[in-house]
Amino acid sequence: MRLFKHYILFLSGVAVSILLSITYSRVQRTLTPTPTPTFAMHARNTYTVWHTAENRRALDLSQKVRVLCWVMTQPQHLESRTQHVRDTWGKRCNIILYMSSKQSDFPTVGLNVSEGRSQLYWKTIRAFQHIHKHHLDDADWFLKADDDTFVVLENLRYGLSKHNTEEPLFFGRRFTPFVKQGYMSGGAGYVLSKEALRRFVKGFADGLCTHNTELEDTGLGQCMETMKVRTGDSRDVMRRQTFHPYPPDYYLPRQLPRRRPWYLLYEHYNPVEGPGCCSDLAISFHYIDAVGMHTLEYYTYHLRPYGYKYRFNPDLTD
Repeated sequence: MRLFKHYILFLSGVAVSILLSITYSRVQRTLTPTPTPTFAMHARNTYTVWHTAENRRALDLSQKVRVLCWVMTQPQHLESRTQHVRDTWGKRCNIILYMSSKQSDFPTVGLNVSEGRSQLYWKTIRAFQHIHKHHLDDADWFLKADDDTFVVLENLRYGLSKHNTEEPLFFGRRFTPFVKQGYMSGGAGYVLSKEALRRFVKGFADGLCTHNTELEDTGLGQCMETMKVRTGDSRDVMRRQTFHPYPPDYYLPRQLPRRRPWYLLYEHYNPVEGPGCCSDLAISFHYIDAVGMHTLEYYTYHLRPYGYKYRFNPDLTD
């Protein structure tokens, strides 16, 4: 009888243990939140792998077409503008120099000129003289941009790869008035070949070019014409513009037929409004604030539609 009681107690203990275990499991499931469903993604960073393969040609071109960028800035713009150039497109230049009236630890190159719109051409002259003296052999092409200009260096290099830097050429958004052969918009940025840089500096050394205007882009264009530096056509193979003196929203919306708006009055080529305005391989946009810099950086280098095969191939349409 005693043995039977021990057996009953043993079975009761086992049953209680099982019930407690089941109850504990149910409580745990109740307290633990159900995980939110997620997209199926590999742990491996496939984005990095994708872009490494996709950019191989661009990386190769960065060594074959070396671009020195110089950014026109000023002390009061370093935090609000210039640091955002440095954090976005500036890191893709082979060399980048920030030209200002004062030297700083940013770092900026002090050009010993005053600030103000009336000094922009002096700053441009001094900047190119500094580059000619210290960096002529460090790059093949020399890009000037403002501290509120966004530049896609890969597209610039692609366009320049078809040209010889030892020829006197400069490229940008070609404007018509004031200079017979035209000149390049300062805000959209412009790029000089090595020979164009030599001739520009020589023009001032020999007194053939002078500081005869406060307008930086017009003055440079006049000196280029004097020194027999030719204007290049920076449009793509479909005759769409690549350098833009204003943000994208000035050009992209479709418009009914109308007279040229004020911001298209100086155009050398007949302007197109709407999606056909701008190349798929656009190079620059001007008047881009800090938020715009990072927005364009995201759209240009990160946003991709899944499964979409890019159709425009300029190499097949040359």
